[in-house]
Formats: sequence, structure tokens, C-alpha cells
Amino acid sequence: MNNALTHLHPSLENILSQSIDEKIQFVQKSKWIGYPKAHDILNKLEDLLSYPEQPRMPNMLIVGNSNNGKTHLINHFTKKHLADENVYGEHIIAPVIYCEAPPTPNEGAFYSEILHMLYERIPSSSVDAKKHRVIEVLSNIQTKILIIDELHNMLAGSSTKQQNFLNMIKHLSNKLQISIVGCGTPDLIRAISIDPQIQNRFIPEVLPNWSYNTQFKKLLASYESVIPLPEASNLANDKMSLKLHAVTDGLIGELNQCLTMAAIYCIKQGETKIDSNTIDKCGYRQPQQRSKLPIHI
Repeated sequence: MNNALTHLHPSLENILSQSIDEKIQFVQKSKWIGYPKAHDILNKLEDLLSYPEQPRMPNMLIVGNSNNGKTHLINHFTKKHLADENVYGEHIIAPVIYCEAPPTPNEGAFYSEILHMLYERIPSSSVDAKKHRVIEVLSNIQTKILIIDELHNMLAGSSTKQQNFLNMIKHLSNKLQISIVGCGTPDLIRAISIDPQIQNRFIPEVLPNWSYNTQFKKLLASYESVIPLPEASNLANDKMSLKLHAVTDGLIGELNQCLTMAAIYCIKQGETKIDSNTIDKCGYRQPQQRSKLPIHI
């Protein structure tokens, strides 16, 4: 690699010679930036995947504030364990299944979501028929982990509906002998606590907002290595790292959005690096500023 480009990952050197549109498309693509807590959770998910079947399977909650990397993390895990076509068998093999919880704790809607995601015909009859079909399908495709994103949505229903929804989750785990991974905001812990039996089965893994420390600076250095700009931005130095931590509230999703907008601004303007002025000019607004924007013109 060119000595002047040591701030970049070696695979990015050829990106610098591409067109403006191509560089922008590269910046906009989702990228996995690993960090210690994420790797820890991924390792625990791998442990669940290899856990031997038994009547009481271990489960997990992945909890964090909105835009703090939960969905990105589970998508990364899911992509590592895509379904096998199993061309010589009757069914695909899908050890990891991802779905979203319905907007309210509705058992029938949840079963329909799973079947729709698997391109299965959805029975138009009773909830019991849908449940039977979901259990049959997940058993046939040898599912080991069912990931339910946005599980805090269950709080939109009454306490009775919440309890029924939790009982459904427990039933699926018991019947199929699979692990359930629920993902959501910190409210999810409160949602699960209404049933002690469910609460005891789910081990919470928290993705906290980032503190301003060495780990945050290492994260910035990782981001800089995949931003195709010819000059080092030195995002991890004190001035830049303090500013980026302040404007993103220590949320990795906000950091990704901020740096993506800053990189695109530089590419369009012909600038060679991100600096403090770039952050101010690129159009990024921190979360609390967005709620104060005028709605009248």
C-alpha cells in the first residue's frame, strides 16, 4: 500500500480511483465494525447455536437504546448462518431465523410474520392452525435459534395480552427445544419481568451507550480505516473524538450516520479528510436537535 494511505484498510486503495458516485455507494453500504462487547455477544450466540436440545433451553435478551447497534449485530450473526438449500433433502436447513415482533402482542400476527418470512402459505383459519404450521415448519428446517427483534412492542398491549405473548414464546421454546433471542430497548427488561418464569430463562446482554474512553477512540480508528478518503482524518485524536462523542450521544448508529454523511460531504466537495468543520457542514443533526426543528415554513 502507498505509505501515504496507511490510515486505510489495504482493500480500499482501489476505491480511491473510482468515480464520485461509486465512492458514495461504497460509503453508503452497511459495514460491520467489530468491538469487544459485540464480539462477546456474538460468541454467546454461537454457544446457543451449539447448545444440546433439552426441555428448558437457555434464552437471551439483547438490550440497548434505539440506534445503538442491536439490529446490526443480529443481522451480522444471521448472515453468518444463512439457510442451506439442502438440495438432496425435503427442506432447507435454517439454524437461525430472524423476525420482528408485531406492533402489538398479537399471537396470530406473530405466527403470520414467521410464515411470511419463510415464504410459507399462511393458514387463514385459527391461531391454533398458524401455531401448528409454525412449529411444523421450524422443526422441519432444523431451527436452533429464533431471533425476535423489536420485542419491546409487546408493551403496547394490556397486561393480559403481554402475558399471553410471553406464554407463546415460552411454549415455542419448550415445544421446539430452541433458544429464543429477544432484542429491544431497555423497556424490554420491564416487559419480561411480568413473568418470573420467563425472566429467569432470559439472560440480558446490554449494549450501553459508549463512554468517552480508549475503546471509543479505537472504534473511531476502525471507522476511519473503511472511509475512502486520501488523507488521514485522525478521528481518534482528542479534538475529533470529543466532538464525535458529544454530537452522537455515544450511540454507534448515530456515529455511523454522522461519519457516513461527513464522508459523502467530503467526496462531493473534493475534500481529502474529515475535520471538525466537516461535521458541522455535512448536514448531520444530533438526536436532541432533530426534535427542535421548526415544522412550519
